[in-house]
Amino acid sequence: MDRNSPYDATRWHATTICSVRKGKDVVVGGDGQVSMGPTILKHNAKKVRRLGKDGEIIAGFAGSTADAFTLFERLEAKLEAHPGQLTRACVELAKDWRTDKYLRKLEAMMIVCDKDVSLILSGTGDVVEPQDGVVAIGSGGNYALAAARALADQKDLSAEDIVKKAMKIAADICVYTNDSLVLEKI
Repeated sequence: MDRNSPYDATRWHATTICSVRKGKDVVVGGDGQVSMGPTILKHNAKKVRRLGKDGEIIAGFAGSTADAFTLFERLEAKLEAHPGQLTRACVELAKDWRTDKYLRKLEAMMIVCDKDVSLILSGTGDVVEPQDGVVAIGSGGNYALAAARALADQKDLSAEDIVKKAMKIAADICVYTNDSLVLEKI
């Protein structure tokens, strides 16, 4: 990937979002740190939210806050246009995000989950469903992803336990990630 692209993971100094699907549970967790360069501005931001008419969808973002809120609003509009069809709503959002002159400049990534599917969305038009139900994005995303995958087959750990442990590992390694977690569960 082009190192000047806003979607180049090595440029992301935003946050960490991790999601684990295990059994009937889906958990999305995000840290609370807001950084501007080397300065921590806030410790307890909420980067994971419930969306949809009944809060049946969980979304987490990494990247610019204003851009993420724009994407949340756009995704909610797509969900209203395509009720009960999370994948279709996300594909429609990704098409707009990729082709719209304004949206194309947004610098964020999202994890979006419902009871049936977990997806990663990016401004390059990606809508990716992980094959193992474990996904992570953001500056500490690779650390959380590796930790969650290593823990996923532990029978005594719930999806929530795995997300908590993976996010703790990411926070111990990534300076742009803290251990102030927001967790949402379906």
